[in-house]
Amino acid sequence: MDSTHIRNFCIIAHIDHGKTTLSDRLLFRTGTISAREMEDQLLDSMDLERERGITIKAHPVTMFYEARNGEKYELNLIDTPGHVDFSYEVSRSLSACEGALLIVDAAQGVEAQTVANVHLAMKQNLTIIPVINKIDLPHADVPQAKRQLEDILAIPAESALLASAKEGIGIEEILEAIVARVPAPQPTGASSVQALVFDCYFDTFKGVVNHVRVFNGELRPGMLVKLLHSGKTVEVKEVGSFNPKPYVREQLLVGETGYLTANIKSPLEVKIGDTLTDARVPSPPLTGFKEIHPMVFSGIYPINTADYEHLKANMAKLQLNDSAFGYQPETSVALGFGFRCGFLGLLHLEIVQERLRREYGMDIIATYPSVIYRVTLTDGTVKEIDNPVFLPEPNYIERIEEPMVKAFVICPNEYIGDMMALITEKRGAVDQTETLDARRVMLTSRLPLNEILIDFHDRIKSTTRGYGSMDYEPAGYAESDMVRLEMLVNGEAVDAFSCIVHRDKAEGRGRALAAKLKEVIPRQQYAVAIQAAIGGKVIARETVSALRKDVTAKCYGGDITRKRKLLEKQKEGKKRMKSFGSVNIPQEAFIQVLKA
Repeated sequence: MDSTHIRNFCIIAHIDHGKTTLSDRLLFRTGTISAREMEDQLLDSMDLERERGITIKAHPVTMFYEARNGEKYELNLIDTPGHVDFSYEVSRSLSACEGALLIVDAAQGVEAQTVANVHLAMKQNLTIIPVINKIDLPHADVPQAKRQLEDILAIPAESALLASAKEGIGIEEILEAIVARVPAPQPTGASSVQALVFDCYFDTFKGVVNHVRVFNGELRPGMLVKLLHSGKTVEVKEVGSFNPKPYVREQLLVGETGYLTANIKSPLEVKIGDTLTDARVPSPPLTGFKEIHPMVFSGIYPINTADYEHLKANMAKLQLNDSAFGYQPETSVALGFGFRCGFLGLLHLEIVQERLRREYGMDIIATYPSVIYRVTLTDGTVKEIDNPVFLPEPNYIERIEEPMVKAFVICPNEYIGDMMALITEKRGAVDQTETLDARRVMLTSRLPLNEILIDFHDRIKSTTRGYGSMDYEPAGYAESDMVRLEMLVNGEAVDAFSCIVHRDKAEGRGRALAAKLKEVIPRQQYAVAIQAAIGGKVIARETVSALRKDVTAKCYGGDITRKRKLLEKQKEGKKRMKSFGSVNIPQEAFIQVLKA
């Protein structure tokens, strides 16, 4: 199809504002899927996405639509995730489009992630079509949502379309607005083909399958194309599009999105954001994506050490499908061989672990998540530490800086006091408070990344009865009084339980870990001490009591000195056993403690 009849657009919104439901409706209305194939969350192909009701991967799909003017158009849609941890998926999808449908929930209004996604779309100079969704809800407030569009996002309210994806209201108007408002793709004018690789996945039979958007020229089977980043030349075997399952096409022309397979067998040969061009007449590269830097680190180890190579191969395949995930090999005394993995946030970490378990059948265990600390030593050298094991001794450290984030929290007015208390508890400070409308405020605060990792998002939701939302961005480093908390079992440090914490919170965390370890470590013939220590100073202790054999059972009656003699002999034996004995911590204990 000629490029004047092609429209490329994506759907952006806050989590749970109805993106996937709307894309289902668009697919059904354009006849891309039949009534028989129609099901909820059609584009969320992973079981994990359906269970949690969230989109994890961006999904491209090609639709054909006959507009009211009688002409036929090719609409290329990319449904994107809404959660802050997957904003990298959103930025990649935006680079393959000319327009974006911005969905705002009529009942909840503009949320934190809505604001972040609009800024991403504006940076890419996309045409934004606002859609106020869920107008059929009894507590929908459309005038309020329109006011917020103007006040918070500076988008004219009259340009907003009203819809209910669930009831199928306003779908026709949305399709007409896409045809009328989204600009047609323009060729770049380069000497040969230019196509952007915006996603990939691994297929057992076809090898690496690249999702591409053609910016110039055309792609057809049999062509020799060059991957500019790796410098590798490959022959195109097959091109096609998604509807939503892959189907083969003769060629991909300017402005079209689809997939391409070539003889690429190794996941390491492809880089997301790479440009494909003609091998004989190369064109300059397209602007790719900024390198994404992980924010959270955790060790992932196979429960059975024989699965190490298998885990390594599966991680390479997963990294191809999720380019924000990074890993490198590491070893632990307690857990054996494994990998140090980088993630964008805690949900991202959870999803990667779940995908490794389900899609690749791996039995894995993850260590306590940590962030990158910047350590300045007394001789002036600066080290970046993401693993507590590598933190130097305190006498060599001049200062430790921890990563900070700028967090934007939107909450109802009545919870502002609770939210400020929560931010203070997490060692943060509120910089400014902005009133968004009669009911809600936005708190801009600066917090340590380490503090918002575990339960911050959940606490916001529970404190505000589900009405609060949060988005964050990196905000440099700040000096802090951080220490390494070590867990000693029978006097030996266990590296899997070490973590870097703020000195004020070390004692509480040490007590909690010691109490948890006491529950899971099996009893021995002698008492086992579990201690939490900073440097050489023990700050918390629990004791696993000894299994006691009744050595006096055979003494019935008789002199007390016989019993005492036997008890003394047992005491000596236990002392000797303790000096030689080492405590074997079972794998289940690690799993339970790290889960907690």
